[in-house]
Amino acid sequence: MATNLVSLVMKFLTPDMIGRIASALGLDRSKVQAAISAAVPGVLAGFGNVATQSGGAQKLADAVRQQSGALGNFASMLGGGGQSSFVDKGVQMLSSLLGSQDQAALAGAVGKFAGVGQSAGGSLLGMLAPIVMGTISGQQGPRAADANSIARLLSSQKDSIAAALPSGFGNLLGGTHLLDSLGGAARAATAMGSEAARTTASTARAIVDTGQRAPGAATSRAWLWLVPVLAVVALLVYMLAKPTEQVAQQGVAAIQSLSVSGLDVGKQVTDSIATLRTTLSDVTDATTAQAALPKLQQVSAQLDKVDGLIGQLSADQRKLLAGLVKPLMLTVNQTFDKVLAIPGVGEVLKPTVDGLKSRLVALAA
Repeated sequence: MATNLVSLVMKFLTPDMIGRIASALGLDRSKVQAAISAAVPGVLAGFGNVATQSGGAQKLADAVRQQSGALGNFASMLGGGGQSSFVDKGVQMLSSLLGSQDQAALAGAVGKFAGVGQSAGGSLLGMLAPIVMGTISGQQGPRAADANSIARLLSSQKDSIAAALPSGFGNLLGGTHLLDSLGGAARAATAMGSEAARTTASTARAIVDTGQRAPGAATSRAWLWLVPVLAVVALLVYMLAKPTEQVAQQGVAAIQSLSVSGLDVGKQVTDSIATLRTTLSDVTDATTAQAALPKLQQVSAQLDKVDGLIGQLSADQRKLLAGLVKPLMLTVNQTFDKVLAIPGVGEVLKPTVDGLKSRLVALAA
């Protein structure tokens, strides 16, 4: 089975672990989860860029050897007396490898993406950097982690790292070299969120133009129905102009009224989609597809539960829920298509994927 470093790191960061990280940093759990979704591929992309520089791969190999026990020590460090030292060493390691300017830029981008600020973003990176290094060490072995093997490993991860970058996050790294090693894959991921925002903005302008062309008294009547339409469009423009995962978290916070029968419908949907993407990122062949099937069926059941509650939402609430789901659909559909194109996977997953597609389309309608 092909190695996927992003997935391996995410598997280590269990929901319980994320909760403990959030508690240790004094941050909201949902924001920490959003920050991690950006930070992990961001750090790996930065390491990939370091590996292409003269002497960079050797620096990475040296760091990997130093962090060979990081995964085993991490849980005991959280909330303990050694936490501050652990974070400081992680920040120093990142600064040494990426350079202080790119390290600060990455911390700022993660903090802005998740809404936690640059300082908290930097602390989180200080925690995650040793975990990423420890994961690489686990794949290479501390003795086998030489410069050439590290460079080959990171080069092989370009596509999976680019695919894991949250929509719009690349835009926050403009002016840095952190994504240079990913090439065209990173440019495509960066453009995705911007194109969606431009499309929605164009729709808004078209609606306004239509209203302005209506003559006389008809114009006044037109604006009566344009007001609610423009309100919805403005919400979508606002949401689509932001990184997708950040939108999901902010959108859930903004519409707590979506809680129905004790279930936070908005959070359930965004959590389900996040689980869906993480699960599919592990699929590389028919065997891993079979292993992923129970998790996908669980997501399908969760969305079925949400679908059963939709009737209890008002029309305005359903519009807001659709506004949460729509920005995520482009990335999700691309993930579906990529996975189903793998030989042998379609036969295993297509029925379940088709069902998931139809449920998400209904939620976005």
